[in-house]
Amino acid sequence: MTAPTPTPASETTAPRPQIPLLLAAVLLIYLGQMTLNPIIAPLSREVGLAEWQIGVTISTAAVMVVLTSQFWGRRSQSLGRKPVLVAAFVLATVAMILFALLAWLGMSGAITGVSLFLLFVALRGIGFGTAIAAVPPNAQAYIADVTTDEKARVKGMAGVGAVQGIAMIGGSVIGGLLSAFGLITPLIAVPVLLLAGLALIVFRLRREPRHELIQTPARVSPFDSRVWPFLLAGFGMFTALGFIQVITGFIVQDRLGLDSATTGLVTGAALLAAGVGMILAQAVIVPRSGWTPPTLLRVGGVIAFAGFLVLVFDAGPVLLFVAILLIGLGLGIAMPGYTAGPTLLVSREEQGGLAGLIGATTGLTFVIAPTAGTALYGLWAPLPIIVGTAIMAVVAVFVLAHPRFRRSPGAPEGVSVET
Repeated sequence: MTAPTPTPASETTAPRPQIPLLLAAVLLIYLGQMTLNPIIAPLSREVGLAEWQIGVTISTAAVMVVLTSQFWGRRSQSLGRKPVLVAAFVLATVAMILFALLAWLGMSGAITGVSLFLLFVALRGIGFGTAIAAVPPNAQAYIADVTTDEKARVKGMAGVGAVQGIAMIGGSVIGGLLSAFGLITPLIAVPVLLLAGLALIVFRLRREPRHELIQTPARVSPFDSRVWPFLLAGFGMFTALGFIQVITGFIVQDRLGLDSATTGLVTGAALLAAGVGMILAQAVIVPRSGWTPPTLLRVGGVIAFAGFLVLVFDAGPVLLFVAILLIGLGLGIAMPGYTAGPTLLVSREEQGGLAGLIGATTGLTFVIAPTAGTALYGLWAPLPIIVGTAIMAVVAVFVLAHPRFRRSPGAPEGVSVET
């Protein structure tokens, strides 16, 4: 009688989770977005668009995030992550190639006025907004699928925020430095970054076995008692951020009296400070602290409020950079609490819908805030910063006072958090 043949280890163990690869996808698409941030203000003035028109463009992208995030999140569970991410990166790449061409035509005077504005909205707003809406929900739903305890879940969600912070730094450096060679140069770099992300997904990301897919992922209501306090806190944080994010370039240019080329470089440095704060929070503080999601929201909310308060005052470049650093640090600490907290309270079938809902909630904050921020800035420069500070103060009080944030999230009776 012969001994049974040993089963190869590859057949008895599940493949290693591909969290780093999903994080790389988030990194590259946000790197493409953040590379545009240092130049969007000077670019708008070079092509003759008003501040409010750039605000409308960014708000349109946010509308598309709101409208499509739940769709993308549920499709990530029913179709699989790979086909959804491939579609998103193809759309993003095409949109940004056409946007670079449009910007060149705008700077040369070939397209101006209303036509230029509408094409900005169509490409940067509708096209790229729809594409970027797919990536964070995919990554967050995947992390929720492969992590089963609070510590691992928070660490994984912090990873999503950390790569966004890295993208903020990388995009600030790329956009700021390349703008020294002309505003069109960073616009050419963006599609290259997106093509790299597309290649990574096509050649490296595994498709899930059919039996792991969920044919009818559940919708999650924003009024669900398990999740609405987290959504409200996140909505407030990102609304406050939305009031100042788009006008950062204008703040830098007007407070420091810079020309267009120098504005791109210094705005990149300012956004770099925010990215440093975010990475410090999510790569160092969050993983080592062991704090629960409610604690992360409370600590981060207070720090971010302090940053907003400092930003109100026009007291020179040092305090400007300190304020932006504190905002990045505070939001970097709070974000994993916002994204991980509700995932511990819902079932596996709800994770894709929840991830989409989180993305939609974040996107909703940028529907009104950028347009309102740029419009208020035109009335009185400190006004949007004061509004953002007031909103952040309300958030800090809410997460300190609401009963949901006085205890660690735990599954209510009858609801499984195993993934």
